[in-house]
Amino acid sequence: MTLDVASAILARRATKVFDAGHRMPEEDLETILGLARRMPTAFNIQNWRFVAVQDETLRREIRKVAWDQPQVTDASVLLILCADIRAWEKSPGRYWENAQPDTREMMVGAIDQYYRGREQVQRDEGMRSCGMAAGAIMLLAQSMGYATCPMDGFDFPAVGKLIHLPEDHEIVMFVALGKPAKAPFPTGGILPASEIIFRNTFEK
Repeated sequence: MTLDVASAILARRATKVFDAGHRMPEEDLETILGLARRMPTAFNIQNWRFVAVQDETLRREIRKVAWDQPQVTDASVLLILCADIRAWEKSPGRYWENAQPDTREMMVGAIDQYYRGREQVQRDEGMRSCGMAAGAIMLLAQSMGYATCPMDGFDFPAVGKLIHLPEDHEIVMFVALGKPAKAPFPTGGILPASEIIFRNTFEK
């Protein structure tokens, strides 16, 4: 692990108070989202969707259905991470367009076999994909001098209406990005490794 990555992991905290006057340069946002687009997804179906909400009026409306949390409007950007639950069946050949024809054919068949008729698996994959992307977004933003706040304290259906969420998508979480205006709370404490890390099985 490089020093930069380790430092970002150790320094990251959920920031609640952002500098409302800060504007993130577009190239920084593109860098962060560019990395997020390269996070792993099962079968390379790329089933995350990132809604970067910068419109002030829309963010005020979202804040109303997000327990009036100020980071919704005060962060430089509000990212809404969504899962395209049906991504697996939307022209799946394009996910393997750079592969050899036989490999592409094999993978498209495997995608169909794995997902068809398994709605819970389709949803679970979307949650996993967005979770991995969110972690990458937060760590990269931290390494670039930004603060972040992962959020799920909001009315999911209401936000879906505000952003015109497609019927076959689900909102997974928010990630607020920006410059902190106040130091976040220190970590509440880290559980001992013995309670978290196990070798082979849970049984001793």
